[in-house]
Amino acid sequence: MAFKKELGDVSSEPNVVPMADVMLVLLIIFMVVTPMLQKGVSVEMAPAVNARAMSDADKDDAVVVAVSRDGKIFLSKDQVALSELSQNVREMITDRLDKTVYIKSDGRAKYEQVVKAVNEVRSAGVDKLGLITEKVRPEDRARMMMTP
Repeated sequence: MAFKKELGDVSSEPNVVPMADVMLVLLIIFMVVTPMLQKGVSVEMAPAVNARAMSDADKDDAVVVAVSRDGKIFLSKDQVALSELSQNVREMITDRLDKTVYIKSDGRAKYEQVVKAVNEVRSAGVDKLGLITEKVRPEDRARMMMTP
């Protein structure tokens, strides 16, 4: 007697369980990797409507000074004292052709701390100083003006 395998009913519905598993794994990977891609210290930058794009600030070798909300100053990812900032910036830009330094500040940082950081950076002999802000769409301008 020959053995004949009987097939079950054919289902025309796609099996989405493997696809959902793959999507969850990808989501977890992106959630873990994304914070690692950010260069420097994270601050909530002040919004600006008329901001200009500064693509050079995103380069790996860009010199970025960050001022946090509580007044701490960071050069790249390392916290530095205000008295050491000028010397550290001078060392970083000594052998460069492009002596541009970018400053990003928390929107709620004390203005006095930001001015002190700018003065220290300028005393290091930089050619250009860029202030990094968060670009806001013009239609969001009214909402931005109303928030305290």
